[in-house]
Amino acid sequence: MINYQVIEAFNSFGRDGDIISITQVTTGLVNATYLVVTETGKKYMLQKINTYAFKNPGELMENIVGVTKYLRERIKEAGGDWTRETLTFIRNRNGEYYYIDSENDAWRLYKYIDNSFTYNKAETGEMFKDAGQAFGHFMNQLAEYPADTLYETIVNFHNTPSRYNDFMKAVDEDVKGRMVEVLKEIKFVMDRKADTSKLTDLMEKGILPVRVTHNDTKLNNVLFDKTTNKSLCVIDLDTVMPGLSAYDFGDSIRSGANTADEDETDLSLVSIDLAYYENYVDGYLSETANVLNDAEIESLAFGAKLMTFECGMRFLTDYLNGDKYFRITHPEHNLERARNQFRLVESMEKNMDKMQAIVAKYKEKYRA
Repeated sequence: MINYQVIEAFNSFGRDGDIISITQVTTGLVNATYLVVTETGKKYMLQKINTYAFKNPGELMENIVGVTKYLRERIKEAGGDWTRETLTFIRNRNGEYYYIDSENDAWRLYKYIDNSFTYNKAETGEMFKDAGQAFGHFMNQLAEYPADTLYETIVNFHNTPSRYNDFMKAVDEDVKGRMVEVLKEIKFVMDRKADTSKLTDLMEKGILPVRVTHNDTKLNNVLFDKTTNKSLCVIDLDTVMPGLSAYDFGDSIRSGANTADEDETDLSLVSIDLAYYENYVDGYLSETANVLNDAEIESLAFGAKLMTFECGMRFLTDYLNGDKYFRITHPEHNLERARNQFRLVESMEKNMDKMQAIVAKYKEKYRA
């Protein structure tokens, strides 16, 4: 049921015409999203921002608006269609890009891009390659954007050492009394503590440069055109902030090159799909081989393992903390997700030499 908050929030942006329909979009684990259609036939996406995850909606929207305005200019320069190749956010009646309602919840509104769709899982290797091109193109477009002007919308989001510390705090506090159930998983994390700082150490030494990164590069954050079936633009920009190229690459592989769904509980079905991995490497490096430095390219395969490990660690942390961050459908959902990700980490560890060789192959192919 659509409640009064949704209508209040939409009306705060003063859009044209009365509301004809409001439909909740059920994909996504963090924000609540609604498709709103007005009597003029125009469509909008209205989102309630999860302020548990994103503490400062003002800074969040400053990041997003700055990046999308910059992308719009780049798209125009390239002769593209800026109305479809990036998101367009709308000011409220007070001239701001977000609205705080009577319940102190934060909302934003952007134009719906018609004749478009998303996939939750790649149906073909070619589709996954296209996603690699989309995220690679996003990084390419923003290569000269000053990353240091962006806020950290979630502090230490992909700072894996910090995530490890959060995990150990959750273990020590054991607020829900669940630790005894997950001793094997806790050991799995602790055995890989040394991995957590490998990329941040290289960043601190200046070997890996800080870039504008998306930081949530799942396939369903790429919008595809229904007519051409090709990628249009990258969406869900909440976590756009300073980061490493390996974060974006790695999260795509974590979510898209798993032979099973993220929620699969039969762990015998979980492994790295090397064919899909190669498809993505091909697409991604076709856009970034001449943007990333050698150390960045060499970090990509390890980044896939690290982001998978970090995600599993986050699922397990949330389980220990009482499931405060990720949306769940049943009590052990986060634990099942963590086990799935840890099995994928093991598969990547067994195949790391092959993964690195594939990256080297496409680096050679696309370097000018």
